[in-house]
Amino acid sequence: MTRIVLVTGGSNGLGKAVAARFRADGDTVVVTGRDTGRLTRTAAELDVRPIPCDGTDPAQVARLADELGPDLDVVVNMAGGNTDFDTTEGTGLEQVLQAWRANLDANLLSAVLTTTAVLGKLRPGGSIVNVGSIGAEYAATSYGAAKAALAAWTAGLSSEVGPKGLTANLISPGYIAETDFFRGRLSDQRRTTLIDATHNGRAGQPGDIAETTYFLASAGARHITGQTLHVNGGAHTTR
Repeated sequence: MTRIVLVTGGSNGLGKAVAARFRADGDTVVVTGRDTGRLTRTAAELDVRPIPCDGTDPAQVARLADELGPDLDVVVNMAGGNTDFDTTEGTGLEQVLQAWRANLDANLLSAVLTTTAVLGKLRPGGSIVNVGSIGAEYAATSYGAAKAALAAWTAGLSSEVGPKGLTANLISPGYIAETDFFRGRLSDQRRTTLIDATHNGRAGQPGDIAETTYFLASAGARHITGQTLHVNGGAHTTR
């Protein structure tokens, strides 16, 4: 059966790679994003359906839910990113408040709002996949704290949706090359440090996250729920 898949933040980077992976399997894919032009270009390239949406805006999320239709099988909450790269640094309390709110909105509340809006559409056997970050393990910044909160919420969400035949998991990527996450601010030295921290000596690729997402939404992953899956080449290990 062809699935209906929603990928937020699907117009570029990891979201685009995830959308392409599901579409390659013949699934019907809907992608969202705030940049309408880029969203339109991605939709044409991947043969997916674009719906412009800012996941931090409740009115836009409600409109997204209305436009999706009655049924859904997979939700991938990819929208987010470190909003500290987009703001002016400062130590004043108002600046600190704004910086923390921006990352919480982008990385936690966008996923909460989107999932809440579409939860009733998910058919039994469906999956919710949230995307966190290795930064959650060292949550000294608003970005890391937001991703840590996303992981905690995902674990609780799993217990809520499990009786409905749904799974909820979080993927925590390490350093992934070939994305614009760092907004051009990643030095060669820092890049080398991030790669050296892995056990396999390489940067992650968007396909690593796309394949993990695809697996978590597959029939073979129905007994995996409430988990954080670290995809980082061993840069952070668990037991």
